[in-house]
Amino acid sequence: MKISVLMLTTATRLRIQDILRRVAQGQSVSLQDRIYVNKFAEHDRTVNGWASRARRMQLQQAPSKGLDGFLADLDLGSEEEGDRYRGDLGDWFGNASPWLRRD
Repeated sequence: MKISVLMLTTATRLRIQDILRRVAQGQSVSLQDRIYVNKFAEHDRTVNGWASRARRMQLQQAPSKGLDGFLADLDLGSEEEGDRYRGDLGDWFGNASPWLRRD
């Protein structure tokens, strides 16, 4: 089943955003809610971006500064804990997330 942006009702969008807000704040999120968000994130680039940003915010203890902060503001930072910019952008883009390779 392919889900498009047009299928996101206001209620669906608000539910997804509420779940992702809880993820970003490190609050408890049920497996059912995670599956629900993932179903949309797999087929909708916007929801995928929201989910990526929420995971990065969850991993950040304090607001990022420097290049890590810049990448996070551009929604390009890594979702993996401890995965930080190490000096070679070519290497960083070589390990880019699936949405970047998909585009």
